[in-house]
Amino acid sequence: MKIEIENTPSESLTEFLHQQIVEFNRAHREWNERQPLAAVLRDEAGTIVGGAAGETFGNWLQLKTLWVDNSQRGKGVGSQLLVAMEQQAASRGCKFCLLDTLNIQARPFYEKCGYRVQWTQQHYPLTGSKYFMTKEL
Repeated sequence: MKIEIENTPSESLTEFLHQQIVEFNRAHREWNERQPLAAVLRDEAGTIVGGAAGETFGNWLQLKTLWVDNSQRGKGVGSQLLVAMEQQAASRGCKFCLLDTLNIQARPFYEKCGYRVQWTQQHYPLTGSKYFMTKEL
């Protein structure tokens, strides 16, 4: 056997490897169902001007994305989207939320919403920082 390095691995290879971990986890963990969740805000024309997406999993909501169009910033839209996600996750039985944000993004916003930095990844991707934050729902 020989280890081969693939600098441009196929999507099928990376998906195969991911599925192997998923199958292992299913066999060894008490909770296995991830449920997608999203909240969206559309203007009168139906154009999306804000939204949040993530998934619930056991006790956790993992918030993957929260975006607000520049035309809606400063109007409380981000907070409303976040609260909507948190409330729906709580109704699914979630007790906590996990998210990450970059130093150029929204750490102060999330702190105002009750999130706390649990871990900071320094030098990300070169000179910045990535903050992993949690909140009890």
